[in-house]
Amino acid sequence: MVKAPRQGPYICGIDAALDVVSGKWKGLILWELDAHHVRRFAELRRGLPGVSEKMLTQHLREMEEDGLVHRHVYAEVPPRVEYSLTEQGRSLNAALGPLGRWGMERIRRERVEMVDHQDAEAMPRP
Repeated sequence: MVKAPRQGPYICGIDAALDVVSGKWKGLILWELDAHHVRRFAELRRGLPGVSEKMLTQHLREMEEDGLVHRHVYAEVPPRVEYSLTEQGRSLNAALGPLGRWGMERIRRERVEMVDHQDAEAMPRP
């Protein structure tokens, strides 16, 4: 499956920004890496209940390609790979802050249940 390149043309800045964060998990990956600074793949997967290995891999590759995530491979046996946010990733995460606050207000207003992040490891994965 060939994906269209994410290089515009764009209608506005929101269009360009949403192009980079499109997908259910990208905002959550930004949030997880911002909260923990450096994460290995398995740590990210445990921190994002419900994400499949395939989807996490795909999103991390796209985010690395878009300059949001840094992937550091250590020359060890077995190989160790760590992910962290780039400066662009940190600035995008900061820009998403108001959207997150809007979402928290919606959760309170609509009385929607939230996932207890501490229990995330116990949730079933697809």
